[in-house]
Amino acid sequence: MSANIDQVTAQTANDPDAQETKEWLEALEAVLENEGPERAHYLMERLVDLARRRGAQIPFSATTAYVNTIPAHVGAHCPGNLEYEERLRSWMRWNAMAMVVKANRADGDLGGHLSSFASLANMLGIGFNHFWRAPSEEHGGDLLYIQGHSSPGIYARAFLEGRLTEEHLLNFRREVDGKGLSSYPHPKLMPDFWQFPTVSMGLGPLMAIYQARFLKYLHARGIANTDGRKVWAFCGDGEMDEPESMGAIGMAAREMLDNLVIVVNCNLQRLDGPVRGNGKIIQELEGEFRGAGWNVVKVIWGPGWDELLAKDKEGILQRVMMETVDGEYQNYKAKDGAYVRKHFFGKHPKLLEMVANMSDDDIWRLTRGGHDPHKIYAAFKVAQEAKGRPTVLLVKTVKGFGMGKSGEARNTAHQTKKLDDEAIREMRDRFNIPIPDDKLAEIPFFKPSDDAPEIKYLHERRKALGGYLPHRRQKADETLVVPPLEAFKAVLEPTPEGREISTTQAYVRIITALLRDQSLGQRVVPILVDESRTFGMEGLFRQIGIFNQQGQLYEPVDKDQVMYYREDKAGQILQEGINEAGGMSSWIAAATSYSTNNRVMLPFFTYYSMFGMQRVGDLAWAAGDMRARGFLMGGTAGRTTLNGEGLQHEDGHSHLFAAAIPNCLPYDPTFGHELAVIIHDGLRRMVTEQEDVFYYITIMNENYAHPGLKAGQEEGILKGMYLLQQGTANAGQRVQLVGSGTILRESIFAAELLEKDWGVAADIWSAPSLTLVARDGQDAERWNLVNPTKEQRVPYVTQLLKDTQGPIIATTDYMRMFAEQIRPYIPEGRHYRVLGTDGFGRSDSRAKLREFFEVNRYYITVAALRSLADEGKIDLAVVEQAVAKYGLNPNKPNPVTQ
Repeated sequence: MSANIDQVTAQTANDPDAQETKEWLEALEAVLENEGPERAHYLMERLVDLARRRGAQIPFSATTAYVNTIPAHVGAHCPGNLEYEERLRSWMRWNAMAMVVKANRADGDLGGHLSSFASLANMLGIGFNHFWRAPSEEHGGDLLYIQGHSSPGIYARAFLEGRLTEEHLLNFRREVDGKGLSSYPHPKLMPDFWQFPTVSMGLGPLMAIYQARFLKYLHARGIANTDGRKVWAFCGDGEMDEPESMGAIGMAAREMLDNLVIVVNCNLQRLDGPVRGNGKIIQELEGEFRGAGWNVVKVIWGPGWDELLAKDKEGILQRVMMETVDGEYQNYKAKDGAYVRKHFFGKHPKLLEMVANMSDDDIWRLTRGGHDPHKIYAAFKVAQEAKGRPTVLLVKTVKGFGMGKSGEARNTAHQTKKLDDEAIREMRDRFNIPIPDDKLAEIPFFKPSDDAPEIKYLHERRKALGGYLPHRRQKADETLVVPPLEAFKAVLEPTPEGREISTTQAYVRIITALLRDQSLGQRVVPILVDESRTFGMEGLFRQIGIFNQQGQLYEPVDKDQVMYYREDKAGQILQEGINEAGGMSSWIAAATSYSTNNRVMLPFFTYYSMFGMQRVGDLAWAAGDMRARGFLMGGTAGRTTLNGEGLQHEDGHSHLFAAAIPNCLPYDPTFGHELAVIIHDGLRRMVTEQEDVFYYITIMNENYAHPGLKAGQEEGILKGMYLLQQGTANAGQRVQLVGSGTILRESIFAAELLEKDWGVAADIWSAPSLTLVARDGQDAERWNLVNPTKEQRVPYVTQLLKDTQGPIIATTDYMRMFAEQIRPYIPEGRHYRVLGTDGFGRSDSRAKLREFFEVNRYYITVAALRSLADEGKIDLAVVEQAVAKYGLNPNKPNPVTQ
């Protein structure tokens, strides 16, 4: 206590002219009282500016006092029936608790979370009752990114609304039989309920920022009226340590996303303990958001503190509030009023005097701002009406509010999912739940009759706001016409003799054709992350422009060029800079627009494949959860196709990541005609059929001749494998060479060597999707397992290869595991050998890299000969001759270990 007294005394003693200070402060008070805070702010800014220009070193601070941003006499009061709302919240708290505890008494390892909703309940109640609009003819609807761990409370609300049944609640976290409720917000598992997944933590705020920007994009381009719509994202204060949570806040301010509100539930605790035990997370976040240009509103103290702060003429209370660290605040709410009197107000004798007439119970009832409906309503109203910049609400709450000794403000609160009978009784009594003692052990759900005034009120509030939330639209109402495959004629035909192109160039031609299409052209959303010139897409800058809400306030340095850098208020390209996570978040916003905006959009996110799946894999998984529809284009793909870039630029594994996402359709095409067939089928499935799938397609910048589409190849391309070229008939020996991407061409060259040098014929199989071939095999295998007496299914690849002759050699520009996927479905008794690019990448020419990774034509040839020898078809000496003939080094180290 003495340290605080000394500090206050020192501040007074160090004032060389206390009377002058008093006059300045009184003048400021007069301006505030007579002309308002805006005028006071203007005068203070002028004074600071003048002082700095005259040489005064005035330090900048992005933080304000540790008090509510909205003064008590200014904030709007909640207009609702607070008595009804409090009862409704209490019933939701009870039902949320009952849902989790019943699940874990029946099956102790199901898990679940109580404490997050307990701290959020008031905020969610105010939002659902007074702010968040559902889609209607007048309003497109607000978008809610709900804190993942609070899902039990959302289910409890939907139960009272009659949207969920008791059976649903009894099946919390029991989804396999189709009756259950998902652990967290999962649109994949509850497609008509949750709008967005918000777990893994950190993805919610990131996706919300780009979702808000996409609403601006749609409006600017005249595709949808998004005026008045807001994106609300709820996050925990511990979650803000995820790099994704804060990574795009500068963009949100720069893009003036006044349709965005992030609410940080500052209960001061993360999963294991305090977020900032030795500091103040609210102050830290305020500085970061305010410094980034956000409108920051702090809701720290409940109404009981207003009177105390009004008495705080010397600022002692405010100083103690600021000096007290979060670890202490956590302790105060885990103890009682006597503890708070001694350890908080006891820090200064004048504070003890201030609360001398208050009982310990009165002190205990001094709430945090996040549990007061009026404070929350006032903050939400400010956020709702904000103009010109995004808003963050830093709302202080108690984790596990209402859970008593079982978890309230305790480090164990997050993991608490089992309450004993005494804790359940305390909760019932605290929230006045009308359940008798003899029923308490059953932990019954509580729901009054439909004609109860509170339930009527609940429905009336949602009716006034257009309907119920969360709610998800599964299909768009509009119908768009997909052009015929012939629209991509430029890449379906063979390249003219002497001409070579890459699959990247073929892709650009396809995009160009789509942009010109009358039905789909305006719905194409090209998304780029500062690599447009790498992919030859810079021509789109001038053609369709880069979206920027401010337009172009400068003359680009390359204005005299045909393909100059053009920004436009109605630009069609989303250029995200060097920011794959941002590009992916924009893609997700566009890829789910059919649901969020009732507008079908066609996003094409084009990026270096190495910087895709492994960097934004969590977002790609979230896209699958969100039932996204669109194209991810992995450029310069493969371990050996990118000249000169080296270890962290060469991708040999993205297709393995993509294979893990069930509704992702991955393709590694070699030729332009394959690419066109794949993209066209994607348009059919995602636009015409509105199927919830998305595509990952790798494209390369290596130029070569393309053979063009032959009749009947379409089905095989889409299924993932087809016969591209048949070897010489009646040859003495025969092999089957399978390949994808640019390495397929090495197989084609190997076929020539096998025939010319060794008299072996080779059939060439193009495998645009080994993953889809494997999935087909797995599907057939599963059917056969559980249907033993029915006609057995034959995997597609088995059908293709069963009547062929010779060993099968598969070679790709990816790790061996990519082609190993289909091994179980190779016809029985056939020799199957896989070559791939396991190991770290290298900087060198394509030829040297393919030699290093042992996937070039010579290694394929030797692998084919060795397989023939293993089958007893030729002598091993022939293989040794081939090794010598092609200069392969038998002592070369394994590339995996290099």
